[in-house]
Amino acid sequence: MTDIKTIAIEVVYALPHEQRLMRLLVEPGTTAQEALIRSGIPEEYPEVDPASARLGIFGQALGSKGLASADQYVLQPGDRVEVYRPLIADPKEARKQRAAKAQRQAEQQKP
Repeated sequence: MTDIKTIAIEVVYALPHEQRLMRLLVEPGTTAQEALIRSGIPEEYPEVDPASARLGIFGQALGSKGLASADQYVLQPGDRVEVYRPLIADPKEARKQRAAKAQRQAEQQKP
């Protein structure tokens, strides 16, 4: 009998109205992309394509800042794989619009 050791990880996907968190036991050597597939999230949420989904580990996007891409990042015990949704608006543009609105409101309140 062989003793196969596993590691505990989490895969999360958040929507505006719900959050899906899956706790998994996976074999050492499992990649972030493989964990996403095993989580069942792509079947439950068809908009999540494992081949193109942006993934991160604890807020650090995979494939950037020296981290391996999702299909090459080997998970460590306790890792939290996060599935990122596309941004609806550019954060810089949204900030500019809020500042302009606040300035207009301040000008309207002047006597």
